[in-house]
Parts: sequence; C-alpha cells; structure tokens
Amino acid sequence: MNGVSDIQAQLYKDLGIDPNAKESKNTGELGQEDFLELMITQLRNQDPFKPMESGEFLGQIAQFGTVSGIQDLQNSFSDFSSKLFSSQALEAASLVGRQVLVPGDTSVHMAGNYTVGSVDLPNSVNQLDIKVYTATGQLVRTINMGAQNSGMSEFAWDGVNDDGQMMPSGVYRFEAETSNGTTTRAADTYLNTQVLSVELGRTDGSMTLETSSLGSVDFSTVKRIS
Repeated sequence: MNGVSDIQAQLYKDLGIDPNAKESKNTGELGQEDFLELMITQLRNQDPFKPMESGEFLGQIAQFGTVSGIQDLQNSFSDFSSKLFSSQALEAASLVGRQVLVPGDTSVHMAGNYTVGSVDLPNSVNQLDIKVYTATGQLVRTINMGAQNSGMSEFAWDGVNDDGQMMPSGVYRFEAETSNGTTTRAADTYLNTQVLSVELGRTDGSMTLETSSLGSVDFSTVKRIS
C-alpha cells in the first residue's frame, strides 16, 4: 500500500482513512494522518521489554478523536452563533420606527401629542381612573374610564389638564386606580413608545431598544409591537 507498513495500514483501515488521499494541512494543526505517524513512530521506538499496552494505545486514539470532535462541534456552534446574530440583526432593524407597548408609568410627553398606554386588569372592575402627575407629583388630570372588563384596557392623554389647559412638554407619571364598590386598588400600566434604535448583545443575545419617550427598554419586556 505505497510503502505503508502492515500495522499502519491496519490503523488507517480501522479509522477509515485513505492514506493515498491528499489532505490539506494548516501550519500548526495536527491532523489524523500526522497523529498516526506519531503513533507509529512511538510503536517503532518503544522498549521491546515494556511494550505499550493495547488499552493505552487505543486510549490515545480515542482521546485524539474526542478532541477533534469537540473542535468540530465548537466550529459548528460558532457558525450557528454567527448566523443567529445576523438573523437577530435583521429582526432588530425591522423594529426601528415601530411602536412598542412596554411596562412603565413615566414618559416624556410632547405638547400637542397624545400619550397612549394600557392598563392590565386581572379582573373586571366597576371603575377605572387614569391619573396623570407632573414630575414633581402634582395631579393635573384624571381620566374617567368607567367600567372595564379584564384584560388590557387602552387609554390616551391629549396633554390637557382638568381645567382644559394644554400642559407643557415634560416628564409625566401615570397611575391606574380601579374600584369595585368600596375596594380601591392600583393596576399595572403599560406605555406606547417609538423605537429609535436597537442594540444587540453579542455575548448573551440580548436586545435593547432605545425609545423616543421611555429611554432604554429591554426587548423581553415588550408586550405588543404595532
């Protein structure tokens, strides 16, 4: 077999290697053929009075195969990770300019615009009120929503206070208060905001949205995209 010894030929056969095939080599990398050459040299130069046991010999071959398999697996995962990141980048790009609904109670309101949000109601209520406060805690508007069923109830504030005056641009806080008879409870609020840009986490695959009125928002908290 082109000068290949019997024992080397048997090793090639057992490992499924064609000794006549041309194998490209990268400098600094140990391929299967190189490994076998080292093993044959080790066999030829072993102490005849202390020959290598078959278990030790097979163990070295198995160890090489394991390391080679792990390297192949790492390369596969690296390629998969790269493709996944590219897919996330495309998904992130499609979010720019869209409206998202996220948990929150404080938003930057621009005079003349509407601030839109929703309240998550676990149960039906007889009365739902949305209270709007300035950054200093002054109550400027109470929006009477009336009776509401369980689920997401949407509200909108036009920027006008209870006296009918337009409030200036600034930071405002929204509270949802529900009542059933004499029982009053707070409810979770969600606010709409526009996505300005998206930042992807290269290591953990996270996605952070930079929004127009709520600042940085974790994509995992988004309730709705419109």
